[in-house]
Amino acid sequence: MARAYYSTVFDNPATRVWAAVRDFGNYRLWLDEVNESEVEEGRPGDAVGAVRRVRIGDTLIRQRLLAHSDLERCYSYEFCGTPRFPVRHYIATIRVTPIVDSDRAFIEWSASFDCAADEHEHWTGFFAKSFATWLSALRRHLSA
Repeated sequence: MARAYYSTVFDNPATRVWAAVRDFGNYRLWLDEVNESEVEEGRPGDAVGAVRRVRIGDTLIRQRLLAHSDLERCYSYEFCGTPRFPVRHYIATIRVTPIVDSDRAFIEWSASFDCAADEHEHWTGFFAKSFATWLSALRRHLSA
């Protein structure tokens, strides 16, 4: 099993960061490259089992919310169907933790998945870099 991981610190309170990311269907709010993001069948963005449809250019991605916790400020999701990447059993988690002594937030985004052994380094690096890019977009959104 491969694991991609990225973490960073935001100069925003954890409650504010979580408010921006907690709605699974709200990807478009803070991710620049997303053309469309919505939860199918009108389900709320915090309903476990909800399916998010994301369009980036001509690429359509569908993901299912597996777990959601306002108390722990985290959620996990998987791809629906065959992902556009040659990985299997992909499960990602984003978590926002308060840094108490400075009212900032520690954000972690990770994914575990299976892939061909000779592609392990490529895909762990790819997803970690993607998480870094997406969290940079979130940082810009919160600074605006």
